[in-house]
Amino acid sequence: MPNFDNLRKQAKQYLRWHRDRYYPVAAEIRAALPRFQNLSDAQILDAQFKLGDAQELVARRLGYESWQALKAGASTMQVNEKPVQTKPILTATEAVVYVSDFRRACDYFVTKLGFEIEFTYGEPPFCGLVKRDRARLFLRLVCEPVFVGNIREREQLLSTALTVDTAAEIKELFREFQSAEVDFFQKLKSEPWGARNFIVKDPDGNLLLFAGPRE
Repeated sequence: MPNFDNLRKQAKQYLRWHRDRYYPVAAEIRAALPRFQNLSDAQILDAQFKLGDAQELVARRLGYESWQALKAGASTMQVNEKPVQTKPILTATEAVVYVSDFRRACDYFVTKLGFEIEFTYGEPPFCGLVKRDRARLFLRLVCEPVFVGNIREREQLLSTALTVDTAAEIKELFREFQSAEVDFFQKLKSEPWGARNFIVKDPDGNLLLFAGPRE
């Protein structure tokens, strides 16, 4: 159980983010609180959101139905128990993919690669998160070239690498993308180190590696 004072601070932070219309918090609110699940990001940020809502959000993210249940769980800890020193744990990673046309990139990842949009930010949007299963990519609009000349293709500089667990899945994913008529930089091939992979080239020239085991 995390330090309860820190949980209170987390709740207040969520409240500030909502008040400041920080778009990424809308996705977290929608995912955790059932009464917000059918609202858009803008509707969530326009809706009334009190400290009690933020506290419930913190509780539900930790597996409790309410803030009161979370407090009850925290109270079962021994008062005189010495705090355990733990290392910070990284729980997720998101590759940043730079694009020159944000709307076009979102459409490509959704219609061609089977991702869904988790959130976008800005008016008009210039960044956002797309996800497929447990894979998450952060798209960021950049109005100038990121790479010089053809170094990206010449050196096969990948923007991201995404993996599946089985040989059957990587074959099926390749066939899915073939049907979607994506642009392949490299077709499905077996590598000497035991992997089977392929590389997709998006409209901005980003090289996206998809890999799985060979057998």
